[in-house]
Amino acid sequence: MHSNPPRLPRRQFLSEATKVSVAAAGFAAGLASGVNGTANAAPAPTGGSRHAANGNYLTVKDGTRIFYRDWGTGPVVTFSHGWPLTADAWDAQMFYLSSNGFRVIAHDRRGHGRSSQPWDGNDMDTYADDLAALLDALNVRGATLVGHSTGGGEVARYIGRHGTSRVAKAVLISAVPPHLAQSPTNPAAAPMSVFDGLRSSVIANRSQFFKDLAMPFFGYNKPDVKPSQGIIDSFWAQGMMASVKAAYDCIKAFSETDFTDDLAKMTVPTLIIQGDADQIVPFNISGERQAKILPKPTLKVYPGAPHGLCVTEADKVNADLLAFLRS
Repeated sequence: MHSNPPRLPRRQFLSEATKVSVAAAGFAAGLASGVNGTANAAPAPTGGSRHAANGNYLTVKDGTRIFYRDWGTGPVVTFSHGWPLTADAWDAQMFYLSSNGFRVIAHDRRGHGRSSQPWDGNDMDTYADDLAALLDALNVRGATLVGHSTGGGEVARYIGRHGTSRVAKAVLISAVPPHLAQSPTNPAAAPMSVFDGLRSSVIANRSQFFKDLAMPFFGYNKPDVKPSQGIIDSFWAQGMMASVKAAYDCIKAFSETDFTDDLAKMTVPTLIIQGDADQIVPFNISGERQAKILPKPTLKVYPGAPHGLCVTEADKVNADLLAFLRS
């Protein structure tokens, strides 16, 4: 755990800040080259969970308040978001599925969005335990757990730690498992320098970095793709709701956690969705490997689709989710 972010001398800090505008592009390029070579939270609930005017909050065992949405009625679908986002990243899927007979639940990960911002606990085991606390509190059963990017790791680790007694199916979308960062036992992955660069950019000027990161995230750095300023602004706004500590620590959680054993324990039917043009989590070190480890996988590859395909390919993702849920 990187518990103490580095303090940069002022001159070095300014030097680092000038590099942020190219850091996002460097992150995507580094992945490719490596592979191929809270103040705004509601008052603390007193009864474990409470309904607030703008949603729901659950207090977990260390006192952290987890914001969540719970919409609709019917079979339950839960959503775990990617870094550095919030439950709002699932707007298109939650609206669509709740309008088609499903109960949809999505939370803001601790330190992100409207959840409170603890200093500790920004690690994958705790993320999974927070999800378990939410499902227990809502007495959810027979759910389909959906995770995008870091959220896919959260779903895998949840099943690895807590089993499938509340789970009927799972969906991994552009997800980080089995293991993003290079190690002696995982050489065909991204070099640690890529993730060190992410941490430096978050500390130096995360506001500019999140604006720049949106470009490869949604494939807007491709010459044949027209960027949407609204989508870029939404990505930036969600990212800036996270505490800098949570944004910093989560990089270690999503890159250095080995989910191989968790995937093997996912004995429920699991849908894998990923674009073959994913610049953030390359397909050949994620979705392709997941399909070889999962006991019951169904793989759908979207030609030319980017990492943020739940937004850019929302209609297609929604249709594939609905078909899988009804199968």
